[in-house]
Amino acid sequence: MREYHMIEYNELAKVVCNGCGKELRVENGYLKEECFSAEQIFGYFSQKDGVRHRFDLCEECYERIISSFAVPVDEDEVEELL
Repeated sequence: MREYHMIEYNELAKVVCNGCGKELRVENGYLKEECFSAEQIFGYFSQKDGVRHRFDLCEECYERIISSFAVPVDEDEVEELL
């Protein structure tokens, strides 16, 4: 879950893990620790037509969730981080 300051522009103010409720570190509008962010807009042929879901997970919650997958995530090394 993300909150923004709306005074002059959309500056990131707060990020809370939707899994465990931990508040992640934000400094000067920048997230200073890793998190997994997802957004899905459900379309036709779903139970949630036209509904958008957004959430953030801290690294610990992300690891907990993917460790329960029947098929592991596809993982490879990235040469350059942006």
